[in-house]
Amino acid sequence: MAQKKITKKTLMKSFHHWYYGNLTCFSQEHMQTFGYLTSMLPIVEELYDNKEDQARSMQTYTAFFNTEPQLGALIVGITAGLEEARANGSEEVDDETINGLRAGLMGPVAGIGDSLVVGTLIPVILGIALGLSTGGSPIGAVFYIIVWNLLAYFGMKFAYFKGYELGDKAVEFLVGAQGQAIRKAVSIVGGMVVGGVAATWVSVKTSFQLGSAKHPYLVLQDKLDAVYPGLLTAIFIVFCWWLMAKKNISPIKVMLLLVVIALVGVLVGFFNPGLSY
Repeated sequence: MAQKKITKKTLMKSFHHWYYGNLTCFSQEHMQTFGYLTSMLPIVEELYDNKEDQARSMQTYTAFFNTEPQLGALIVGITAGLEEARANGSEEVDDETINGLRAGLMGPVAGIGDSLVVGTLIPVILGIALGLSTGGSPIGAVFYIIVWNLLAYFGMKFAYFKGYELGDKAVEFLVGAQGQAIRKAVSIVGGMVVGGVAATWVSVKTSFQLGSAKHPYLVLQDKLDAVYPGLLTAIFIVFCWWLMAKKNISPIKVMLLLVVIALVGVLVGFFNPGLSY
């Protein structure tokens, strides 16, 4: 009996399903499960001829799934390779093996992906884009859209096909001591990048002073700068992190809260927007 082999065309189709649809029908109950199903469908349809085998195979991928979607392409590629092995009669690959691998990789891959992509790569690209947007130039926005989509597409494609190539050999690397070291290192670098971007592009200063406008005897911002330059900026950044990370408040609500704080601060004279009429 000839060995079944997934064609490059089908692998590309599966990858594109994940790239465009990893958040298909996203919900708190299923997260990325349906996106996973859509990406595995071309694989299953090519490997199995009858509908019963296809249905049995797809049932494997109905379990809950959620990870960082860019690096998560690696998991989809790994399971594509495992599905190919199962279709060729491998006794070592069954439903439990595939789902155990998926469940075991979700957390480690999310940890590395969130630190590397969300915590490091995106802030770096945004920092460059903000610099290009100085003075209201649209170049920064165009730069971000193009660069991010190119990096995301080709990075995810590389991860998908590398996962397919390595199969279960990638598991030990991702969940073992090397994977833990990578997650820790990337988290540190990500924290440094976020801190650098925040210090460069976020500036919170107060206009509060005591005395006359021309001859104040206390300018609060000068006193703060003498003790801790950028103290208010640091306080606001930590405050936003605390709301989102510890209180699970959404970024949109945090931004609305900052608008309210800024409005009240201007009304009481603590902040000065620098507007002239």
